[in-house]
Amino acid sequence: MFNSISMPEFDELYRKNKDIHIIDVREDDEFASGHIPGATSVPLSQFPTELDKDKSYYVICHSGGRSSLACQQLAQNGYDVTNVMGGMSAWRGETE
Repeated sequence: MFNSISMPEFDELYRKNKDIHIIDVREDDEFASGHIPGATSVPLSQFPTELDKDKSYYVICHSGGRSSLACQQLAQNGYDVTNVMGGMSAWRGETE
């Protein structure tokens, strides 16, 4: 099981702590077209992946569907993950 967070809640959290761990599961071309500063690209097509199980992750995609699938898979493997609902389509902050 994993948690979910709305984009407004995530935005508030991100503004307070830019050192949170963000996994962007969109494909490489989508990531290259703009992503949240500090996000790590791990395309869903490259799952399963190995991450540090001592960290908590916020998982994002374009709208929340792929990130939900990634969260389900990661949570089943013992990771602490939170799905960012709305994804990049709801992000209003800066991008890289």
